[in-house]
Amino acid sequence: MTGEGDIATAAGERMDKTLAALRAGLGKMRSGRARAEMLEGVVVRCYGTEMPLNQVASVAASDARTLLVTVWDKQNAESVEKAVRDSGLGLNPALQGALVRVAVPPLSEERRRELGKIAAREGESARVAARNIRRQVIADIKSKVKEKTLGEDEGRALEQKTGKITDTAVAAIDEAVSAKQRELMGE
Repeated sequence: MTGEGDIATAAGERMDKTLAALRAGLGKMRSGRARAEMLEGVVVRCYGTEMPLNQVASVAASDARTLLVTVWDKQNAESVEKAVRDSGLGLNPALQGALVRVAVPPLSEERRRELGKIAAREGESARVAARNIRRQVIADIKSKVKEKTLGEDEGRALEQKTGKITDTAVAAIDEAVSAKQRELMGE
């Protein structure tokens, strides 16, 4: 038998994961400002296999327009440069020994608006996911009330608590999307 706290906690944790996934996706979205997260999805071919960039180099933003990729093994520097160039991010890295300097060009107004729309779509997907979690949890609660493993009053209270958790998650999703859109348009 699942307790009242367990159901609400599980719903909250699932919604938190949805929010974390949204924030990670928005963090990878290029905004014209150099951020180490931009290169998280880059895969480097070295040592006869494909590896995530963070396993062969460290990435840091030296200023608002430049990323510095410090390659730990100098023989992999060219592979890192090629991986960043071929990543589809529209970046043009420059190799300087074991250091790869990545200039992040400013975004055009049209591209900013396009990215803002993409951020809004990602936010809507996250809101739908949060609402689906709420729907599943409420169906579970109703099932437990019907089976008499949960009282009707407890079920109603739990449904209200789930609704409040959902409202909080949706508000956090909306804020994350708004913050990203402000970041995109603010430059």
